[in-house]
Amino acid sequence: MSGEHYFTAEPAAAETRHAVEFTVDDQEFRLVASAGVFSANRLDPGTAVLLQRAPLPDAAETGPLLDLGCGYGPIAAVLSRNAPRATIYAVDVNQRALELARENTGPNVVTALPGDVPDTVGFTQIWSNPPIRIGKPELHALLLRWLPRLAPDGVAWLVVAKNLGADSLQRWLEEQGFSAARHANHKGFRIFEVRKAGDGPADAAQNS
Repeated sequence: MSGEHYFTAEPAAAETRHAVEFTVDDQEFRLVASAGVFSANRLDPGTAVLLQRAPLPDAAETGPLLDLGCGYGPIAAVLSRNAPRATIYAVDVNQRALELARENTGPNVVTALPGDVPDTVGFTQIWSNPPIRIGKPELHALLLRWLPRLAPDGVAWLVVAKNLGADSLQRWLEEQGFSAARHANHKGFRIFEVRKAGDGPADAAQNS
């Protein structure tokens, strides 16, 4: 798979639109995807694990929430349906992905380039299948840009493949002063519950 979707605002691949279907908590989703965006042919396995194993917000959640690296919008679509009162920011560098995410999500979703999210916005939750393959320097810079924007008592849910350095990323997060607990393991992926230091106890690890 080409990695251009990680860095390129306008993908070179021709747009070829098709449907991606998946189910979360007995809710069915049918989204439009295209070449030139992340995991265009199916719901990414890591994203699927994140949506199945992390605790989704409910109708009482008012946000704001962040889908970091939204792609064509599967996480934002689920968050939007589960938390209709919340404002959800779906952020990506890929313009095609943002156009698709805008089409695939509800009216409470704001699709935006990273620089277009107001600096004053803090997030009660951050959800991300972070782009591990961009390399550690870029990945660390990305996380250090957004995780400090967690609101007091806010939480980030991150999914990382074990064979792509999940455990080393957990150690790095803790070295940066975050609480990073292993919430769940499933199908070779780790889900981390990340909080600012002192913002409350993280869940104990749950193995499955």
